[in-house]
Amino acid sequence: MSIDRIATAQQNAYFLSQINQAANALNTTQQQIASQKVSTTYAGFGNQTQVLQATMTANARNDAYTTATTLATTQVDMQDTQLTGLSALATKLTKAVSDAVSNNDPTTLMDQVQSIFDQATSILNSKDANGDYVYSGGKTDTPPVTVSFLSQLVALPSVAGAFDNGNAKKAVQVADGQTVTYGLTASDVGTQLMQSLKDIASFDAGPSGNFNGSPNLTQAQNGFLSGQIASTGTMGDALNTVTAQNGSTFTRLQNAATQQSAMSTLYSGFIGNIQDTNMAQAATQLSLDQTALQAALQVTSTLNKLTLLNYLPSSGTVG
Repeated sequence: MSIDRIATAQQNAYFLSQINQAANALNTTQQQIASQKVSTTYAGFGNQTQVLQATMTANARNDAYTTATTLATTQVDMQDTQLTGLSALATKLTKAVSDAVSNNDPTTLMDQVQSIFDQATSILNSKDANGDYVYSGGKTDTPPVTVSFLSQLVALPSVAGAFDNGNAKKAVQVADGQTVTYGLTASDVGTQLMQSLKDIASFDAGPSGNFNGSPNLTQAQNGFLSGQIASTGTMGDALNTVTAQNGSTFTRLQNAATQQSAMSTLYSGFIGNIQDTNMAQAATQLSLDQTALQAALQVTSTLNKLTLLNYLPSSGTVG
């Protein structure tokens, strides 16, 4: 006659399943602590998977908007510097003409006109960090201003011939359904300035001109330059308006960047609430899982050692 163990095969299977379950729970908690993520697969997030995926997609889209907005802001900031420079040249031209009239001395006027032309052409033909012409209107590999010398500008039948830019203006999408146009073309910015320079240089090349050779203004020269004071002033006002509009665009882009940063924080926090492990809770859960596994192992071990002998009286016991 054999002394059988008390635990049955069914009981052994049950406790082994409890051990396996406790071990799996402990392994999951350990992985969550190690990776600091609730799960490394979407399946581990259960009914929150779709919400998590949608939020991650929105966050990625917001990141793309942020990158594009940063590039646009950089160009608009550069444009601000250049437009301010053009406005300063317009003011300088008005002063040069006004000084020639008030001092009755035009001898330095054309030198100043030449200098302003050279500086304006350089600005309008400037390139960005990628080597593209900033004011090209989409024709990024073509200089938007085609004339290199003041005499070439004078020879043109129309100042429009001095420009070869396209009409496309850069724009950036800063959010879903929100686009900001920030590009400028050389012809939009520089036509009036070039027209003023052409008018003065053309008069100087004509029969009543030759400012450099005139110690005093003739009546014709005085009348022409007096009219130019008003026209160059109007041209300067127009450039100031373009500069102000560019500044407004810069502000819009900065506001968009602020909103994008706020959305990034919101999305990241929402994703983190789903993805990231709560370390305090995980530490508590780890202790509970270790206790559960230890208990399951201990109970199973104890039951496997029990036989009927454990319940029989010892040989020295008197009945």
